[in-house]
Amino acid sequence: MLSALRSTLKISQIPVAAMTEIASRKLTGYDFFEKTLGSPRLILAPMVDASEQAWRILSRRYGAQTCYTPMFHAKLFSDPRNGHKYRADQWSTDQEDRPVVVQFCANDPETLLNAAKLVENDCDAVDLNLGCPQHIAKRGHYGSYLQDEWELIANMVSLLHKELAVPVTVKIRVFPTVEKTVEYAKMIEKAGAQLLTVHGRLREQKGHHTGLADWDKIKAVKEAVKIPVIANGNILYHSDFKRCLDYTGVDGVMTAEGSLYNPAIFSDREMPPFTWEMAQEYLEIVRDLNPALRGGIIKGHLFKIMHPSLPHHKDLRERLGKATQWQQYYDVIMELKDRLEADREKMGEEDFMGQPDENGIRKYAHWRCQPYIRPPLPEGYGKKKEKSKENKREAGEQEVDVATKKVKKDDAEKVEEAQEAIAATA
Repeated sequence: MLSALRSTLKISQIPVAAMTEIASRKLTGYDFFEKTLGSPRLILAPMVDASEQAWRILSRRYGAQTCYTPMFHAKLFSDPRNGHKYRADQWSTDQEDRPVVVQFCANDPETLLNAAKLVENDCDAVDLNLGCPQHIAKRGHYGSYLQDEWELIANMVSLLHKELAVPVTVKIRVFPTVEKTVEYAKMIEKAGAQLLTVHGRLREQKGHHTGLADWDKIKAVKEAVKIPVIANGNILYHSDFKRCLDYTGVDGVMTAEGSLYNPAIFSDREMPPFTWEMAQEYLEIVRDLNPALRGGIIKGHLFKIMHPSLPHHKDLRERLGKATQWQQYYDVIMELKDRLEADREKMGEEDFMGQPDENGIRKYAHWRCQPYIRPPLPEGYGKKKEKSKENKREAGEQEVDVATKKVKKDDAEKVEEAQEAIAATA
């Protein structure tokens, strides 16, 4: 009953006095950061189909101090007809899952509010995603593709600040210049955001073009605003948390991909954990949780955790790819465990103790969790694509040119016909 009421909530139904009271009695800024979140330094990022409750449990066991949910689509989440199905598939939590921040993408203030109202009693804050750079975000008109629509962003943040029982936070990407990035951050702060996460990459930095995050821009934002700032980007190893904190002066550091390849990245330990160890622990968490988790999410995690190991045992990689049931996943991991322990016994580990190469990448054996390092792009990458575009463009221009000449010829013929007709009647 309450859920149905919330999902049909309209802005006009909330009295102004009630909105003011909500905004005035909840914690803000550093009070919220310290008293509600506990001044977290190590934070699990929001990740689509990846920071689900099972992963949050695993991350907390190894030191994550605040966790974000996956990015939820506000319109689907609050849909009156099918929203309950989407929520059942995407969102679960319990009393142990705290502090937790629920993240939404949206491009309409009322839709965002309706979705946020459904979770405000089960989370510590609601976060607006303004950082997703993927093509699906471009098609859906959300995430980083709202970066230039400041009035819309301000309206969404302001509405949540006024009407939610919990604080609103925002996650952004940077602009090409420090000045615009800082101006952007200050606008969001003014609108009512109580915490800002800055991913130090441009919207265009994704996939093979990810590159390095710009900590200088994050540092500039931290120095310019009065609310807590969390940094995101360039976290490969546990020691990178402190490096980032020291360099930028931020209040906390968030990791996404670093966690997916090493769930224990939040722990200060001499050696990374065994890949099978993390995979087994994750699967046991999944087994004990309700509701059941989609197989695609489980396999996504297993392939990332086992990324260093599976190329050495390709038959098991194939088996994992075909598996569809929990027991099948578990059997593959247990067999892989036996093989990796045999590999370790045979090869030893003296040459794989984390010795850094010239780029600072540490050398570990394939039975240890380790960050995914994107290989350099092959020489000439993208040139064929650009050449193809150029050829199509030239072909298009030629077609236009031919069509234009035909039109001119047709017009000339029509003029001649008209002149002949006039001459015939003269």
